[in-house]
Amino acid sequence: MSNPVFSNSDVFGEPRRTGAPRGARGGTATAPNPYSQYGTAGPASMDASQLGAMYDAPSATTADTKRLTYDDVIVKTGGLLALLVVVAAATFVLAPGLMWIGLIGGLILGLVNAFKRNPSPFLIIAYTVFQGMFVGGISYVYNGFAEGAITQAVIGTLVTFVGALLLFRSGKVRVTAKFTRWLMIAMIGYVAFALINFVLVAFGVLDGWGLRSGPIGIVIGLIAIGLAAASLIVDFDSIKRGVEAGAPAKMAWAAAFGLLVTLIWLYLEFLRLAAIFASSD
Repeated sequence: MSNPVFSNSDVFGEPRRTGAPRGARGGTATAPNPYSQYGTAGPASMDASQLGAMYDAPSATTADTKRLTYDDVIVKTGGLLALLVVVAAATFVLAPGLMWIGLIGGLILGLVNAFKRNPSPFLIIAYTVFQGMFVGGISYVYNGFAEGAITQAVIGTLVTFVGALLLFRSGKVRVTAKFTRWLMIAMIGYVAFALINFVLVAFGVLDGWGLRSGPIGIVIGLIAIGLAAASLIVDFDSIKRGVEAGAPAKMAWAAAFGLLVTLIWLYLEFLRLAAIFASSD
């Protein structure tokens, strides 16, 4: 998987092949509950009266069974995005210098949340606040390079998100093992390029946008946006897998966090591309 938030999860990640456990004397052991680590217990034994009452009761909904639903993911993702926008706007207007605090805090909490098997709403909300500081501060910087870059980046992010969702829903883009492997290799290559470019600019070997300058920088920016869009499609597939598998409702926090990570990356790429376009005029 491209997004570590989903790829490191037993719920959203690719299913693993495991051998069937055997009993101590050749019998078949009971399969473990895959969601026991998230606090979801298996069914308890019932007597005849309890079974009859269950049979007569109306069908349970996903809310009754406390399983993950698309509505859960949408609500939590929307809430986190709203918080991010509020913090980013406040940082942009009042204290752009908080960008560095947001960068460090967001990086630390991003790693912590990405590798937590049991999502923590508090840590995910804290990550969103720090990222809001970073996004607000970096938006202020880029707006100095290209006035209107923020509006262009927001529109580009929304359009790409909707386009990726429609492509996924249409079935025209299938998330296969080959697709995710290609995306992983491409993203590793892009990260390596970005780190090399950062070092060259930081030590004065190159100036301005470094290797991203001019037409080459625009092409690289478009490639990065394409990778982020592909990552969104993989994220959608991971969420679909979790919903269909009956994952616990609390995993909606992990899904929302994963989508937020990809959307922030996509926004930053559009922001950088707008600034590169403006500097090449």
